[in-house]
Amino acid sequence: MARNAFTQLASLGEDFIGKASQNPTASRVLQSAMQLRDRVDDLSKRVRGLEQLEKRLAQLEKRVAKLEGHGRKPAASSKTTAAKSDAAKKTSPS
Repeated sequence: MARNAFTQLASLGEDFIGKASQNPTASRVLQSAMQLRDRVDDLSKRVRGLEQLEKRLAQLEKRVAKLEGHGRKPAASSKTTAAKSDAAKKTSPS
């Protein structure tokens, strides 16, 4: 019995859409609703793509920060040894 009710409801919906498409105002409203649905679908796909890009960007930022942290330590120690050798040259009698 429930299946029969769903069939009748679906039939009524189809009849309504058929009659509404003949009315110019209702037809424009239906077209706008369908376009809105398509735009929302497209927008949701784009947002999902942005979320993936944000995750990837966060991972890359972590990698860059890690590489920069390792790159600075040897550079800092080489500068201090160069400064020490320059200081030693200045103080040593020539």
